[in-house]
Order: sequence, then structure tokens, then C-alpha cells
Amino acid sequence: MAHMEFKGKYSVYSHHLAVPYRPLVPDAARSLDPLGVDDNLIIHGDNLSALKSLLPRYAERVNCVYIDPPYNTGNEKWVYNDNVNSPLMREWLRANAPVDGEDLERHDKWLCMMWPRLHLIRELLADDGVIFVSIDDNEQHRLRMLMDDVFGEENFFASLAWESRTKPTNMGRARFNIQSNTETLLVYGKSTMTKHSGFRLYPSRQKDYPYRDENGSYRLEEFQQRRNIGSIRRDTMLYPINGIHPKPGYRWQVSQSRYESLLQEQRVLIQNGRVFEKVYKGNEDAFAYEPFWSFIGKDIGTSESGKDDLNKILGVGHGLETVKPLGLIAKLIYHSARPDALILDSFAGSGTTAHAALALNKEDGGNRRFILVECEDYADAITAERVRRVIRGVPGARDAALREGLGGSFQYCELGEAIDVEEMIRGDALPAYESLAAHLLFTATGVSAGLDSMARKDDDGLFHRTEKINYHLLWEPDVRWLLSPEAVLNAERAERVGARCRAEGRKAVVFAAAKYIGQRDLTDIGVTFCQVPYELPVRG
Repeated sequence: MAHMEFKGKYSVYSHHLAVPYRPLVPDAARSLDPLGVDDNLIIHGDNLSALKSLLPRYAERVNCVYIDPPYNTGNEKWVYNDNVNSPLMREWLRANAPVDGEDLERHDKWLCMMWPRLHLIRELLADDGVIFVSIDDNEQHRLRMLMDDVFGEENFFASLAWESRTKPTNMGRARFNIQSNTETLLVYGKSTMTKHSGFRLYPSRQKDYPYRDENGSYRLEEFQQRRNIGSIRRDTMLYPINGIHPKPGYRWQVSQSRYESLLQEQRVLIQNGRVFEKVYKGNEDAFAYEPFWSFIGKDIGTSESGKDDLNKILGVGHGLETVKPLGLIAKLIYHSARPDALILDSFAGSGTTAHAALALNKEDGGNRRFILVECEDYADAITAERVRRVIRGVPGARDAALREGLGGSFQYCELGEAIDVEEMIRGDALPAYESLAAHLLFTATGVSAGLDSMARKDDDGLFHRTEKINYHLLWEPDVRWLLSPEAVLNAERAERVGARCRAEGRKAVVFAAAKYIGQRDLTDIGVTFCQVPYELPVRG
């Protein structure tokens, strides 16, 4: 498969791996009736850091992703602020910031911004997960190539166009006096499992077979006629059937040889001047697959109607010009994810994705959960406030469910200080026990678990069990404690941990600041020591 090249690619190629882990810090004042750490989330902060922070808890657990990144129109003046390692790269990215239409390298910078975010999203997606990315003509072809690189060309599902506006606009660029009123949704799966997961990206209805004869149950499918176009006559489809001819200027859609074969099999039925084929059950797929957009109809809305809806919820002073319509996002979620799906939107904007998930839950009794990430300062005043209002109810709303309130809850979070090795050594930024335990577990094993399950289970720091290994962490976010004997793995504690593991048929991994027993002796008793913050164990 061909791979896409762009300036800066090899500087950001593995940048997603180097992004430091920043714990999510709940803000009780901005949250709404939170139910716990696995409740709906609204995160304020840089989405690259937020995606990395979600990994310990949500790796391979997200079922559906919708993102609406900057379209790079030249009018947005977005800022690239990723702290990549290369000084030359940082200087190049700072030049001409913010990125606008005068920056001749804006496409390269946009690709540098998208590359690490898509890689982290892929890590968060479940094996049968699906991702929708909104884009317009400015970056559509580049995004398609980028998605092929990250997700694999074999996991491309579709490129769907939808009418995003009906009124003329000054946004974007008109070429040759033609202004596009459509946007594109690129659709990819995490893996080939997505196509066999039971999700119906192209919705289906079960066919009925209401008739029966000696050959079994069947349905009737009428011989359709199609208008001849120009000089295309297709004489093989211009023939009489029991004296019935196609209308002038039309032809059958079934060739004469096909008709004669059906006639020989006694599968032709003529009623009231109409010709039908008998289609027997078992000879075809029992589901009729319909085009996605024709199925969802024309009621999905436009960016204009999305803005009108937001005006009715928040008032007209919110300042957002482009708002995705509720109907569009609701249809994407409904037709691509189960009713208990976890849905991620890391370019959350006005919060339409959360509104759509809550509206669907209200409608069908589902238990969809959402994670929103918004980096702008309006994350609380617009993104979260919209969700608060639709949960509680919007007085005067035409929709009765919205007027009553959709119900639900969420936890609002900020990003905490990065867990940095050098800072940890100096004691400048010590993470909470649960946050560090979750981070170490994910880094060591790839296991993603909730913070609520990371609490110490005994005095020896046991915090997680697998079939073969017990994980222990000796830690307090206190420099004095970390310099005390309590923070050290000594022989007595190692023997106690080892004896317990041997009795359970397991081995042990102990994270601690120091040890007073050699690794050879630890190996004999089935314990592996990993010094924190200096090193981590190999996955296994």
C-alpha cells in the first residue's frame, strides 16, 4: 500500500507515544450529578493530552468516534501547539502561527496535527469500533490518505456526502463561481471485525415472503422499466412479455435471456397487466440493504439548523457559527453502535454528540455513554452548558422530550499536571495513588481499568490482579513518605508478597521507590521489582 508523505511526518511519527500522561481532575462545581469514574465525561483541555489520559481507562473500549476537526479553510486561524521533541520542528510550527490562508505550508501543519490524534483514537477504539470524520474539500483527499495510513485501506467503509447548508455563505472559497454546499464524512473501522460486528452502517430491513407454493415461501418483485437515455436502447431488453410491451421510450431492466430462464423455472407471474418474478426465501439475503442517506431521509438538518437549535438552547450570544445538526449525529450513532455504546468526540465544539447520545437514550431506553473533549475556553460555558440544559430540560422547546429534560449526568474534568519522570524525582508533581497505578498498569500490560478499581487492597500495595500476576504499588504522593522505610520493598515484605502469590499460583510485580533485597533473591521468590519513577516492566 502506498503511504502518504508530508513535511514533518517523521518528527511527529511517534509523537503520540511521547505525549506525557496527565491525570483527569474532576471539577465538582461544573459536573452534573456524576455517578462515578465511568460516568459520561466532558474534558476541558488539549485533545492530544486528553486522548493520552483516556488510555489507562478506555483503551479498546470506545465503540463509536465522531470528530469534526478544523477544515483548514484558511479562515480558521487555528494554532498548532503540540510540544514535539524536535527544536527545528517546533520553530517551523511556530512560524506563521496561527495557521491561516497565507501560510503556504498549512496543509503539512494540519497533517502533523491530525497524525498523532488519529493514532491515539485508534488505540481507544474497540476492535469492532467505527470512526466518522467530518471534512470538506480543503483536506478531504489528504485526510483519506492519512486515514488509510493510520487505520488501513482495507478498513475504509465509505465516503458519505451530506448537504451541510442551503444558504449562500462567505465561509470557504468559491471556485469558478461554484460554491459547494456539501461536506464529507469519511468512515473507517478499527479492523475487519467492524464489518462483522452486527453494526449496520448501511441499515437494513428484513424482507417479507408472504406467499407460498410447493417450492416454498416467496415474495413478488415487479419487472421494472427504465427510460432509454440518448442512443442507449439495449434492444435485448425490448421484448414483449405475454403481449405486454415496455412503454414508449422505456425498456425492461431484465434481459430477454434472463426472462426466458425465469419462465422455464415457472417463476414468472402476470397479474393485471403487470409482470412479477417469484423470489424464493433461501435464494437471497433475507435482509434488504438500503443506501444510508436515503434511509435516514432529509430530516438530518444542516449547519444552519444546528445553529438554530443551539440558539434555542443557549440563546443567540454563544458566538459559534458552524454547528453540526442533532439529526446527523444521532443517525450516525444509532446506525453504527449498540444501545450501550461508548461514544467519543475529541473535537466536541457545541456538544452535539452528547446531546444526540442522550436523545437516543431517552427515545429507546439505551445506555449510551459519551466522552467529549474541548480545548477552547468555552468548554464550560457552551459545550458543558448545552449538555446541562438538555439534561434538565429546555423551557419552550418544541420537542416534548427536550422540554421535559433528557436525563443523564456527567463528570467535568480538567487535565492535571503531566506525570514527568524528572519532576517526579524532584517531587514537584506527584500523582495520586489511583492515577499512577492506572498509568503503570496500562504501560506495563496494556490493560485499561477504571480508577475506582485501582485503590490499595492491602498493606502491601496490591492494586490489580490478572490470571498470572499480582500488581503492587508502594506509593504516597508525599516526598517525606517516599523517603521513608515504608516506601521501600524490604525482605520481609517481599517474602510476604511472594508467599501469597505462590499460594495463588501467581507471580508478583512490585512498583516502589527503592528496595533492600537483590533481584536474584526476588526472582527466587517470584517477585519482579520495578523502581518508580525510573523504569517500567516489559509487557507480558
